[in-house]
Amino acid sequence: MTLLAQAATAGPSCYSRLTNDWFCWAYVEDRRSQILDALTQHVLITVAALAFGLVVAFPLALLARRLPRLEGAVLGVATGLYTVPSIALFPLLVPFTGLSPTTVVIGLGLYALTILVRAFLEGLRAVPEEVRESARGIGYGPGKLLLRVELPLAVPVVMAGLRVATVSTVALTTVGSLVSYGGLGNLISDGVQTNFRAELLTAAVLCVVLAIVLDVLIVVSQRLLTPWTRGVRA
Repeated sequence: MTLLAQAATAGPSCYSRLTNDWFCWAYVEDRRSQILDALTQHVLITVAALAFGLVVAFPLALLARRLPRLEGAVLGVATGLYTVPSIALFPLLVPFTGLSPTTVVIGLGLYALTILVRAFLEGLRAVPEEVRESARGIGYGPGKLLLRVELPLAVPVVMAGLRVATVSTVALTTVGSLVSYGGLGNLISDGVQTNFRAELLTAAVLCVVLAIVLDVLIVVSQRLLTPWTRGVRA
């Protein structure tokens, strides 16, 4: 039996020229490699952007806390960056970083600052003053106080901000398709342009699943980093 005869006997595929179903497992099986590549790129860009955001947000929060006169400026700049449309921000970065994942990572990291800077700042402020005084009383200097007392106690607030930033970054990573590095966003963009329903729905569902999985991982990490909070809740 020829291939054409086999196709005629089996009927049209759920994503052939004759049909265009939203739910199509055949598409997932046939394009598995393409989907996994897009998902892997999405995860790597998201994680890298969050790491970049954390590295930048932490010193900015320390600066704002140490110099209260600069707090308004620091928060204003961080918030202002979020108001810049991605369709404008990414092209502005291209002359410096090229059409590369770095463009998307830097752009998303800058967007995350509006959440992460505030999270670090509020987390450090939430540390009771009597705890700081006790630490100083047993000989803790500024650096040791920050690393061993303030940061551990600020973890719950910082993690709450990181959860919000993570979900936001997973969604915004799709916009990276503007420079051809949008992970699942590339599939979504192609699905919209070609009216390929199975591709569009599959990529969208994976974005939601990825956001949920990363959120759960952050919650688990928080519980591991702050065992004392489990005792309080119990």
